[in-house]
Amino acid sequence: MSAQSARSAKPFLFETDFRSGRPSAEALRAAETAARSEAEAHARGMQEGRVQAEAQVQGRLADAMTRLALAAAGLIAQADEAQAVEVAMLIARKVAGDALDAAPLAGIGEAARTALQHLRGVPHLVVRVHDGLVEEAETLVKRLARERGYEGRLVVLGDPDMAAGDARIEWADGGIVRERARIEAAVLDALGLPTGP
Repeated sequence: MSAQSARSAKPFLFETDFRSGRPSAEALRAAETAARSEAEAHARGMQEGRVQAEAQVQGRLADAMTRLALAAAGLIAQADEAQAVEVAMLIARKVAGDALDAAPLAGIGEAARTALQHLRGVPHLVVRVHDGLVEEAETLVKRLARERGYEGRLVVLGDPDMAAGDARIEWADGGIVRERARIEAAVLDALGLPTGP
């Protein structure tokens, strides 16, 4: 190395930071868009999974109902009318109970659909469900409210004394109660059967 090049050489600067500075606005927008797309895809996947699970439950329920109907028909053929009705009610209680236990939100959703169909102008609704179903019920009822054009305030509260699948939907001058025990009692009363277990 010549003396001239030695004098013009610059020392290596070890303290130089070669990392880039802040990300560009375009990179930030792209990252936000990607995160939003990922969240939306996750939400769609969860919803599709719920729909598939509900369809499977409905398919199994339909299959069970068919098998029970065939079994009940055989029992009815062998029994007198009062016994046949009693057996049919016992079977119906068992199937309905299993279905409600497997998909407790189905009844809540049906009650919400019925209420929201006529309540577009009501300023607020309160939905009471079992404590363990508050988050899922809130998601379901809010989705149904959006679908039906309900724009009022919606509050979902947990009640530890309510059975899973039961619901009370209340507004200022009315309400809907969906209670499994009352439904069963009404059916048994209509058939002239005792309401005991």
